[in-house]
Amino acid sequence: MVGPKLEKPVVDTAEQFRFDSIANDSMINLSWWKLLNEPELDTLIYVALEHNQDILIAMSRIEQAYAVLGVSKADLYPQFGYDISGSYGDPSTAGAGSGAGGMVNITPNVYWELDFWGKVRRSNQAARAEIAASEEALRLVQVGIITAVADGYFRLLDYDQRLEISRRTWETRKESLWIIQQRFEKGVVPEIDLNQAQQQEAIAATAIPVYERAVAQTENYLSVLLGQNPRKLERGLLDEQVISPEIPVGLPSELLQRRPDLIQAEQQFYAETARIGVMQAMRFPSFSITGAAGVASSDLSSLFSSDALMYSVGGSILGPIFNWGKNKRRVDIQKETARQALLTYEQAVLNAFREVDDALIEVDTYGREVKSRERQKQAAIHAAMLSRARYDGGQTAYLEVLDTERSMFNAELESSAVKGALLSSYLFLYKALGGGWITPEEEASAGETP
Repeated sequence: MVGPKLEKPVVDTAEQFRFDSIANDSMINLSWWKLLNEPELDTLIYVALEHNQDILIAMSRIEQAYAVLGVSKADLYPQFGYDISGSYGDPSTAGAGSGAGGMVNITPNVYWELDFWGKVRRSNQAARAEIAASEEALRLVQVGIITAVADGYFRLLDYDQRLEISRRTWETRKESLWIIQQRFEKGVVPEIDLNQAQQQEAIAATAIPVYERAVAQTENYLSVLLGQNPRKLERGLLDEQVISPEIPVGLPSELLQRRPDLIQAEQQFYAETARIGVMQAMRFPSFSITGAAGVASSDLSSLFSSDALMYSVGGSILGPIFNWGKNKRRVDIQKETARQALLTYEQAVLNAFREVDDALIEVDTYGREVKSRERQKQAAIHAAMLSRARYDGGQTAYLEVLDTERSMFNAELESSAVKGALLSSYLFLYKALGGGWITPEEEASAGETP
């Protein structure tokens, strides 16, 4: 076969990831979302894997790629056909003589273009690589959908908790406003205290529709990912979520065999490289064999007699002589296409390493931030309680109460947001590492215990 050999692209990899705290360990490739121990999330993920439209489209593309391979493979073998024709007429000039008659021809035939330069075999190589790329594209979509569902689920839990905080804060501030209102009417406190209490009650009331809207829109977003109409979804509570343990991410070189987008880009490079051979083969002569055998007669009764039999066998060589360099330019074009595919693969590798490092630093920093935010929240709650008691005892101005309650409200909201971000950071780390087994069949084929 003409054309370059298919060789695995070589890229430079570091000895370990920049923020990996468990160096030289291998990640266990598994259904990682099960580690979160959240039955409602498991259900949503399995529904999405079954009904998501993007996954169904990717599966259809795999079937299409197999059909393309079937078309390409057919060119390796002889093509069989037939030709049936008939005619009636008078060969005389007048057109009405006694020589008028008919002719019937039935001719089965065969045509076979020999794959002398490997053009068809290179085409088949490209088609097989496209199938492999399509299969990895499906896996990439599946991993992306799993991550999107899990991330949307944790955002939904975060919005649920922020909505609950807002409602609880609003109820508290309504009570405070009523007390301030009574005190103002009795002349105990100035009007500015009443105005400030009214502002804080309105701020808490305003937060409620904001998070109600976020909850509804996130439910709608998740419903579409599940391939369903928008609906209310069953879920747990944010505070019940268990933070994952440290994740052994493995070596950077292992990532090249694990991430579906890298394998897909690699297979695309193989496909484009194989097509160089197809273009090169078009510069050389093509060899073909033809054969035909059949019957021809002017009388239907003698159509299948020995006198009506006919056959022919032949061969041909067809090749270009001078076409102003068009075929050579086709090869040049395909070489550049293959080079672009290689550069795309190398860029995908760089992005993959960056995504892993970004996810590792997010897991580390969000983990520390969650602890700090929790301490801040507890301190703010305690400060608000003390400040309220001091105000009720006449020891401080209402401004101090407003300040501490505002800090408590913000601290509770920020603590919820950061915990949701930490959970999502684990999701993006798993995605950056290539995800996990999607089906029990995948797991079994890889030699793992289901």
